[in-house]
Amino acid sequence: MGIQETEQENDFFVEDDPIMQSATDALMQMSKIGKICLKAKGDLIPNAVSIANIIIDNFLKNNSKIDRILLDSEISSNDGRMISNIEIFLVKN
Repeated sequence: MGIQETEQENDFFVEDDPIMQSATDALMQMSKIGKICLKAKGDLIPNAVSIANIIIDNFLKNNSKIDRILLDSEISSNDGRMISNIEIFLVKN
């Protein structure tokens, strides 16, 4: 299946922001449509996992779940390095 290249309304791109602020921002976006896709690359993958855990285990405990997780890698056009990607799909129950 692979990582989706088109940006969707429910996409949340994880950046190098404080984890709790990102989790709050993602939760606000998720509350509008009931689902969200956390997307991260390379060194930001652990941040995406942390954000998903904060939303599922703390903010929306027993009211949300991880629907699916997609993993992929691509070769960077800049320097030829392999870069991993993750998409974590969260949905409200």
